[in-house]
Amino acid sequence: STAQLLALRKPSPMEMVAVDDQFGESGTPAELMTKYGIDTADVISAVEKVLTRK
Repeated sequence: STAQLLALRKPSPMEMVAVDDQFGESGTPAELMTKYGIDTADVISAVEKVLTRK
């Protein structure tokens, strides 16, 4: 994966944004992204966490 390659070649602060291990559900893309914690607000939050560690 990209994160693994970066960790090996150029270590830098990272924050993962991904769907946890759970069954999928039906809904609009926006609803599902919010439910699974991968919407715009979650990505911005992850970026802010990384920037505070840099």
